This record gives sequence, C-alpha cells and structure tokens, in this order.
Amino acid sequence: MMRLSLRKPVSGLVSALALAGFLVASLGMTGSATRAGTPDLSAAAYPVAGEQWPFVGGDQAGTWFSALTDINDTNASGLGFAWAYEMGTERGQEASPLVIDGVMYTSGVWGIVYALDAVTGKLLWQFDPGIDPMSARNACCDTVNRGVAYRDGVVFVASEDGKLHALDAKTGAEKWQADTIINRKQAYASTGAVILTKDAVVIGNSGSDLGDGSSRGYISAWDLKTGAFKWRFFTVPGRPDQPFEHPELAMAAKSWGPNRDGKYQNGGAVWDGLSYDPETDQIVFGTANASPYLRVKTGSERHDDLFNASIIAVSAQNGRMNWYYQETPGDAWDYDAVQKFVFANLPIGGATRRVVMQASKNGYYYTLDLKTGKLLGADAFTYVNWATGVDLATGKPQFTEVADYTARPKNVYPSWAGGHTWNPMSFSPATRLTYIPTLDVPNVMVNMAKNGGALSHLEGFFNADGIIPDDTYDTAGLKRLFGAVPDKAELQKERPGTKLVREILKAYDPVTGKVVWQQVTSEGNRGYDGGVLSTAGNIVVQGRGDGSLWVYNASTGAPITSIKTGSHIMAAPMTYKIGGVQYIAVQVGYGGSGITFPIPPSSAAYRNMNTNRILVFKLGGGAVPQPDARVNPFDYPEPPKLTATAAVIAHGEEKFTEYCSRCHVFGPGVTPDLSRLPPEIHGMFNDIVLKGTLASLGMAPLNDLVSKRDVDAIHAYLIDQQRQGYAAQHAKTASK
Repeated sequence: MMRLSLRKPVSGLVSALALAGFLVASLGMTGSATRAGTPDLSAAAYPVAGEQWPFVGGDQAGTWFSALTDINDTNASGLGFAWAYEMGTERGQEASPLVIDGVMYTSGVWGIVYALDAVTGKLLWQFDPGIDPMSARNACCDTVNRGVAYRDGVVFVASEDGKLHALDAKTGAEKWQADTIINRKQAYASTGAVILTKDAVVIGNSGSDLGDGSSRGYISAWDLKTGAFKWRFFTVPGRPDQPFEHPELAMAAKSWGPNRDGKYQNGGAVWDGLSYDPETDQIVFGTANASPYLRVKTGSERHDDLFNASIIAVSAQNGRMNWYYQETPGDAWDYDAVQKFVFANLPIGGATRRVVMQASKNGYYYTLDLKTGKLLGADAFTYVNWATGVDLATGKPQFTEVADYTARPKNVYPSWAGGHTWNPMSFSPATRLTYIPTLDVPNVMVNMAKNGGALSHLEGFFNADGIIPDDTYDTAGLKRLFGAVPDKAELQKERPGTKLVREILKAYDPVTGKVVWQQVTSEGNRGYDGGVLSTAGNIVVQGRGDGSLWVYNASTGAPITSIKTGSHIMAAPMTYKIGGVQYIAVQVGYGGSGITFPIPPSSAAYRNMNTNRILVFKLGGGAVPQPDARVNPFDYPEPPKLTATAAVIAHGEEKFTEYCSRCHVFGPGVTPDLSRLPPEIHGMFNDIVLKGTLASLGMAPLNDLVSKRDVDAIHAYLIDQQRQGYAAQHAKTASK
C-alpha cells in the first residue's frame, strides 16, 4: 500500500474502494460499457487520478488513466475548444501538464516551466532556466522536456542542460539548483521528467548516441529540500583502466568483450522512463543503447554488454541495485529500454501479481514481478523479425539471421525508432487493456564500414545507419553515401499488401498477450503521432501529427469524434475537473526525433506555423483557433556564385550528412533549411560553423568536428543545392 507519509492527501486521487460511490452518483445513463456498472479498478497498483492530475502520468503507477466520467463514450462527440495558451516557442512538445489545486504546471522546450490558471489559461508565472543555447548541440532529438513534478508547494524540473531546479509553486521563484552532469565535455543533456521519492529528486540524462565517444549513462539522486547530492548509479562500466564506482559494475564489466575500446563511454543513458514504487521504496528505470552500435565484427561475437537496453531496480535510499533484466543483449539496433513503465495488479499464473510493464522499443511487451524482477511475460505487440521470441526461462531473445547486419544490409523490424518510443501508453484498470501508440516501421540497417559507401561514420549513429524505407526511400540517392541497399519492392515481399511504414494505436491485453483492437493513425511516412489517455468514461484519447485529436470507445476502438486543432500533436493528453467541469488538455508542437527529417506533408506543422500551444477542451466547446499558415518554405533566394569543383561538392555532401543532417534538413523543419540561405548568412557561414557567431541562437561551433576545408566544402554543397532549387523554381515560374 502507498505510504501515507510520502505526500499530503490530494483530492484528485481516487482509490479503487472510494471510487464506487463517486461513480454510482455520477452515472445514470445506459447503453455504454461505463453505464453497465461501477468499473472494477482493482488492477490499479496505486490510486488513479480523479479531479486533479498530480503526476505527469496521472498517478504513481504511470497509467495515464483517469477516473473521471463526465466526458464519456456517449457524449464525447460534443467535445470542443475551451481555451489555449501560446508558449512562445516553435519546437517539439512532449510533456503532459499537472493540475493541482486549480493550477496547471508544465514544462516546454529547454525546461521552461509554466504555471497557468487551469480554468482560464491565464499565465500565473513562468520560469526560464536561462541555459546556454549552445547546449542544444548535446540533445540528439530536439530541446524537448517531458514534464515536471510537484511536492508540498514545490515544482521540480530538469532543464535541457542537465540542471535540476526547485521552484516555489506560488511564485516560480527558484529555491535551489543542482548541476547533475558529471562531465561538461561530453554530450550530456536532460529531457526526461524528474521523479520524486520520499526524500529525493531523481533524474537521468541523454547522450548515448552523440559524440565520437558518446557518454556514460547514470541516474543521480538529490535531496528534496536542499538539492544536496545523495547518490549516483552508473549503468555501464567506465574505461577498462578505471576503478568501479560501485559493485554492480564489476559484474557488468564481465559481460563486455575482452577488447573493449576505452575511447567509448559505452552508452546506457537514462533519458526517460524513470518510475518510483513507494511500496518497495525502489526506483525502476530503463537504459538506452550501447555505443557504438556495432561493437563486433560478426553477430556470432555478440556480448551482453550490461547494463545497456535493460530494466533496473535500485534502492531509493542508496542507489544499490535490487534486480535487473536485460531486454536486448548486445544491442546493435538502438533498442533503448527507456519507454515509460506502468505498475499494475494482474492475474498471472493463477495469482494476482504486482507487476511492472513496458512496451519496449524492441517490439516486445514485458511484464515483470515488480518486487523481484522475475520475467512473467514477453510477447510481441508489433511485427518483429530480429527475434522469434523470448525464452521466459532464460529471459533471452531468440535471434534470427536478420539481426546480424555486419556483412550486408538487413531490413529490421522494428526500426531504431522502436515499436514504441517515448510517447506514453495508457493502461486502463477498467478495461484492463494497455493502449499503445505503436510504430510498425522497419529500417534498413547498414554497417557503413563494410557496405562500400562514402561514409563510415554518422553523427548520432556512429558506424551504422538505420534507413527507414518510407515514401521518400531512394536507393539510387542513397548508394553513394551508404552503399547498395535493397530496393523497396524487395523489402515489400516480406509483408505483401502492408505499408512498410505505419503508426497504429493498439489496445493490448497484457494478460493474454493479444491485440484486442487497433486503428491505423498514419502510413507511408512517419506521422509522429501522439501519446495516449484513457478514462473511466470508456474513452481513449490520442492526438495525431495531422493535427487531429481523436476520441475512441475504449472497449471496441470505434471512433467517437475527431477535432481539428491545426497543430501537430506528439504529447499525451491529460484530464482534470474544476467547478463541475471536466477538461482534456494536450500540448502541441512538432519536433523531437522528427527534427532529423523534413516535416512530413501529412503534418499540421507542414501547413501551419509550428506554434507551441497548450490546448484545452470541454463538452460544449467551440472550434479550435488555427495557427497562422506557414509561409511557402520552398522559395529559394538567389544563390551566390558557385566556383567549387564536383569533388569539393561531393566532399561537402559527405560532411554535411555526417555532422549536420541530424539537425538540418532540406524542406520545412524545426531548424533552418540551409539550402535556402539569404546572402547575409552566406557571408557569415564559416564564422557561424567554426567560431560560433550564432551560438546565442543555438548554433554551437563545430570546430572540434570539422576543419576549414570541410566547412568550405559543406558551404559549396549547400550553394549547389540552392542553385538547383533556384533554377527549378524559376523554370517552373517561366512555364506558367
């Protein structure tokens, strides 16, 4: 049971026992699953959210579920606009707000914190951590933030630069600050939501994919009241010549290959998925990929490489490990295990077990005993071809030949983006289903050192690349840089009649391991669709990249309504109730991992400005105000004169792809399109890249990665791209 000393009573938390009277009083209609009787919420491991939403995931168990029923499967078609707040930024939004005592608290890009009147949307205060924009270089996937935490009048957030901030909930004044980064020379950043134990704030970091040697993962705990350091747990061993910081690392080191390269920090970042279980007083978290991706010459040399791609439980008091389970031994596919966890009570093996569940990036849905870490279930919730299954006795996946791409490219399901990524899933104790925003997406994995392409290294992927075969897949265009890759017709043979790239909302039964219903939310190209909310009103709510907010019947999956917001939705909605009115809220804005690709034409951010907003809905509301239309992103200014040789331009393409393409794309995107530069930027180009002339705007210098020769070549390549675009634009105009 929840220890009452952990936090003051919050009226928005409704226990399964107290819920009965509330629901009976509020339900009087028939004809829906909700009206058939009081839902049995005994599957809830902790009290679920009610009128308030005091955790990022709604409750201590991270279910993204609410007991509210005012908005339900019989009337959700009447949902409409209540209010909106413009956040003043134009990047990815991944947080779900809290609502406590009538105030909405949330975070946006960089870790900016907003406090709003939850009824009107009036800004009460805003906290800007004032971080150096140059730190944007350390975030692999945009300067996003996934939420705040609250305890006893204090709001906690980790800013993008890895600093913890404790803020007065009434004024936003900073009470204390702590720097959680152990090495400022490495590519560390913080994008995840912090968690609170009974006396500490705990946070991880990102960085496993960046830099020549990447970074080393860890979580750290800081005193709740003072910000004083308490303890740190490293997820992977350090350099072979360095001592172990704690005993668990001695065991981990034995699982690595005998010739481990000391220049690499080994990865294992904890960039999301932190959870706290008060009953056992332990922190449960997942770890990211190993670095580099390919650490062996052939698949037969694969080692476990602990504790990468693992679930770990540590004592909240001292950070010592209670148990671990490795999902993907010898990870070479970027199968992070940091997706958000859900705690629940489920009938397994003839008894009710208290479990932790995760829909992992690697395509398997894992169910483990929360106290001991014993593996209880591991079933594929999406199409998987890198393994045939997981042996429950050993916990090991059964690898297929597709998993080994060391000798030639292989089309691996799921892709590096995962079968499920950071977007929250929702577990309903009422239906006992988990609603998973699923990616049915493969990637062609390429060993760049062996495939004959011009590139052997790619920032963000090290010595490999995972190429998603979406509607833009072009084998001829890829060949020079990455070598020969299978054509689309060949890839399609594995699953004829099914689009290679799809996103699907799936209702999954974690006891039977079966999908009960599903709805395709986008296909052809990544839609970057959103996280999920479910409620006792028998509804499931999810936003899509095309700007629509969908409401489904939680039992059947039948669509109830769709609201046009005009904004790309990636975050998960949440819900709350004030003054007898239930609201549903969601933060909107395109970005995150999508920063590495042009905004897809299906996205609302392709048509409209990527204005970051908090949108709130209620029954009887009106139409959602639309953002301003996007100015034509395909206008090319006249380019400078091009004097570079073809060889120089080719070298520039290689270096641009290797170091610049993880942030800059051709076409509409989160960051500037460098093939459409105005004359004044062309004149400053070398100083921008080598000296950091625009560092105050987030463009950090890259003089540690590229030489003047490289920058001259990159500039020549960009001028050539602009020249081609400008010529095509004028030819099109002349033909009209």
